[in-house]
Amino acid sequence: MKKTCVTALAALLLAVPAVQAQKVNKDSFLSKIEKSDADIADVKKGAKAATWVNRGKLFFEAVSEPTKDLFLEMDPVMLKFNDGDPQSTSEVTLLDVPYTAYVYPYYTAYVKDNKIMAWTQTQEIYPGALELSLEAYNKAYDMDPKTASKVKVGLKQISDFCAQAGDVSITTGKYADAAKYYMTAYAAQSSPAYGEKPNLALLYYAGYLKTVEGSTNPEAYAEGADYLNRALEQGYTDEDGNIYYYLFHCYYGQKDKDAAFVMKSKDALLEGIEKFPKSERILDGLMQLYTAEKGVGDPADLVTMIDAAIAENPTNTDLWFGRGRIFYALKNYDESIKSFEKIVELKPDMYEGNYYLGLFYALKGDAMNKEMNERQYSSQADYDADLKTVNAVYMAAVPWFEKVLELKPNDPDAVEFLKSLCFRLRDEEGMMDKYKKYNDLYNQIKGN
Repeated sequence: MKKTCVTALAALLLAVPAVQAQKVNKDSFLSKIEKSDADIADVKKGAKAATWVNRGKLFFEAVSEPTKDLFLEMDPVMLKFNDGDPQSTSEVTLLDVPYTAYVYPYYTAYVKDNKIMAWTQTQEIYPGALELSLEAYNKAYDMDPKTASKVKVGLKQISDFCAQAGDVSITTGKYADAAKYYMTAYAAQSSPAYGEKPNLALLYYAGYLKTVEGSTNPEAYAEGADYLNRALEQGYTDEDGNIYYYLFHCYYGQKDKDAAFVMKSKDALLEGIEKFPKSERILDGLMQLYTAEKGVGDPADLVTMIDAAIAENPTNTDLWFGRGRIFYALKNYDESIKSFEKIVELKPDMYEGNYYLGLFYALKGDAMNKEMNERQYSSQADYDADLKTVNAVYMAAVPWFEKVLELKPNDPDAVEFLKSLCFRLRDEEGMMDKYKKYNDLYNQIKGN
């Protein structure tokens, strides 16, 4: 009987006709806002914290009303049930991803795989309402700290709304809007009445987005640097240290305004590499800066810097990893190999150590092979001698990739390297058998 009732209810819901249009009573909101303006201008009413709390609620409702029925991964059927049929639909592409756009009076929703994946608000009830809501709540708390609990509810609503709006703005490629939303969420969480530490990741993401925006709007770099520095000053770093890499770009992007920004960008990277010596991004940024800008320093200075750090902490594998990466950028494969040999000595079962040691032997062999191909040989004996030397380097890579397979069976990259290396070395004893073994494994992994 219960099942029958549920089925009947579902049928009833489907039978209800969709609302014909999105309902947003803009005039009603504007009338209430006009009254709120009069209330705060009134000497008695304006002196009451409750007046400002109500004003905060009103402006937030004006902000959230147009998209209040939207949530991520929502079924479009429910969207139509809430807001009626869209004014139009079309196929669009955002950041190389195809969507169906559902156009409504106040927003456009983007549908993929029968789910709402993002939206863009196209019309506001009252421009600046979000900032006015935050301002009103802060004013209420300043006037009467006893309103803290009510104010915090409002601040959390603002923060949650902005965090979601920031996320969907990234999906639609509106990075400047996303950064603004994240900063407003951070501002709400930073209000005294919120009573908790703000999420510093909001500053970081806003700074990152300003870094991205800077490629088309150089003025955004200054804001990005401000946000990232504020996050760092409060003790925030992401787990990979990318904050220093983005700060480097924000400073470097301002070098045309002031040459001093070049050295600021260098300092950001040096601070970052000291804390995250394994970061490929920071190391790449340093190599880019040292090779592109005169007066910044000799790339060899980076070696001196990291060797000094290693002298103080010789068992730090992250430092050895960074050293190997620096020498790789300098095309000094012998020192890269030396660095990663130290890593596998310290941590024999470290996947990355074994993998990169094999890789750098292979890269050294490739470089030597290229030199051979460019050389004009006068005798077969000279050619054979050089070939033997090159093959010995390639041979040295094999056991490290085999160790990788012990640590991570069927690792596709290691198998592909072993397949190629063993085929090249097929004339060496035992290598043809290994080639067949790894070729079969390669085909198995690829599903051939």
